[in-house]
Amino acid sequence: MINHKASATSILAHAILALSVAAISTIASAHDTWVQTNVAQVAPGEVVHIDLMLGNHGNEHRDFKLASKIGIEKVSFDLITPDGNQQDLKSRVADIGNAAKEGFWSVRQVAKQPGLYVAAQSLDTIHGTTRAYRNAKCYFQVGEKAGGVDPLKPLGQPIELVPQSNPATARAGEPITVQVLLKGKPLADATMSFIPRGAELAADFDPNFERKTDASGKATFTPAEANYYLVVVHHAADDETGEKYERSHYAGTLTLNIAR
Repeated sequence: MINHKASATSILAHAILALSVAAISTIASAHDTWVQTNVAQVAPGEVVHIDLMLGNHGNEHRDFKLASKIGIEKVSFDLITPDGNQQDLKSRVADIGNAAKEGFWSVRQVAKQPGLYVAAQSLDTIHGTTRAYRNAKCYFQVGEKAGGVDPLKPLGQPIELVPQSNPATARAGEPITVQVLLKGKPLADATMSFIPRGAELAADFDPNFERKTDASGKATFTPAEANYYLVVVHHAADDETGEKYERSHYAGTLTLNIAR
């Protein structure tokens, strides 16, 4: 005799397990971190606000919206100055939110030294059975001359978006080329999204705001308007396993503050 009650219980248990696994996978790949500044270029002695943000892109990363706030404890958050000095920003962050999962983290930086700066964030965590790498960065310039940080020189992040020109002086109507590196090597045929703040990309592949990288890992986009642009790339590595995880997922972002 078939125990229908037991069978129903077993089916329910398997369904819950499947949903839990799916949820864990979604959590691992559905959050992007990014770093942005309130300005792209300032005069020496002026203040720059450097923000670390988190977006819960449950719609497959089609927008540039805040959701929740990343835990700061395990995050690497640094500023590299034009003279090559690396400063820890995490020790100086202010919590811009009323609750644990609201708002974002921000650092007030007095920019005295002329030249190009880069703020960068890295995080390597395990969510369920997925190892997740999240890397972000943005640039700003103090004074009229760039100098200092070379934007074409990678920082060595596991996945990294490398601008091929000075991103702090990028303007609307001018093409921007960005290269994606995975473990230091160009990642070809990756989808690179250029998401303007306030817009939502079309489902699947949006030809207006997305490009496929070429053999050298590069993609070119021309911003139509002055705005923040969140450049995003993801890479799923189901073959990268370890003792505590069954797959790996990489997410890299670069924030551009495009001028007119």
